[in-house]
Amino acid sequence: MPWSTAFDDPVRVSNKRALLTLQEAADYIMQLPEDAQHEAHWQTAIETLINAAETGGGWVMFARIAMLRALNAANRRP
Repeated sequence: MPWSTAFDDPVRVSNKRALLTLQEAADYIMQLPEDAQHEAHWQTAIETLINAAETGGGWVMFARIAMLRALNAANRRP
């Protein structure tokens, strides 16, 4: 599947921004500070995005869930 594959539902980053595709999600992670990118929740998101791009199918849903979990984990930090 191409990186331009869309999620079934957008991944909301803020009230004004949503990630629509695997590529947008990957770009979002790559724009994070390097130390944040190495946190476990972002590493899981990266792995599932790669699997989704390589395999497709249910991995796209798993990638969306991993992104939502990573965003929630990042927002819980003080």
